[in-house]
Amino acid sequence: MSQIDFAKALLDNERPTPGGLIDPKGRPAGKRFDVYRNNVVLSLSDALSDAYPVVQKLVGDKFFQAMAGVFVRQHPPKSPIISQFAPEFPDFLAAFPPVAKLTYLPDVARLEKARTEAYHALDATPIDGAALAALTPEQMSEAKLRLHPSLYIISSPFPVFAIWQQNSDAPETAIPKHGQDVLIARPSDMVEMRTLPPGAADFLRALNAGRTLGETIEFCEKIPLFDLTENIGGLFESNLLIKIES
Repeated sequence: MSQIDFAKALLDNERPTPGGLIDPKGRPAGKRFDVYRNNVVLSLSDALSDAYPVVQKLVGDKFFQAMAGVFVRQHPPKSPIISQFAPEFPDFLAAFPPVAKLTYLPDVARLEKARTEAYHALDATPIDGAALAALTPEQMSEAKLRLHPSLYIISSPFPVFAIWQQNSDAPETAIPKHGQDVLIARPSDMVEMRTLPPGAADFLRALNAGRTLGETIEFCEKIPLFDLTENIGGLFESNLLIKIES
């Protein structure tokens, strides 16, 4: 019996008990293995529940547990680090027929995944606006702004942040009829989330991709309702800027 065979049998009820497994009395350990197999699936399902609590609330506990059993058998952990478990879950939901009518569900899962990743991201010290204000116009145009490593942006045609709020810490939240761009970051001790104004998601993505500030402004000024002053101010208000490279 190899470790690979054991691992495959552990998450596949159709596979027989690996050969060579015996109990303390030397008897075949089929029943013991079945119990262990069920416990492993339950433990991984509980970990999935902890990572995606709003998804669980939206589909219901019983359905979520059944769905989690399908998921963990198809996508066993690739890392021993529990915070890195189940990165495939949002895409799994997008292709899982029983939730096909809940078209917003994969994006809610992407938001919850981003929250977890932001929480475990590297720390960094933000800088204030004086560093940017000290640059000449030429230097500012050529500057590259490095953003906090915990920054994530979820853009969805659905009001995913409002859905998350209504099913999490703000049940009175009204659900708008439009999509939302959501910023997720942990500039200090707590993960923070907020919706972004028009063009802000593109602005932040362009900066994160390494574009100069001048290139980013030229690109974003073509976006209707984009407000450069508001977006620059938002970088500092949210403590997202950690370095200026010229």
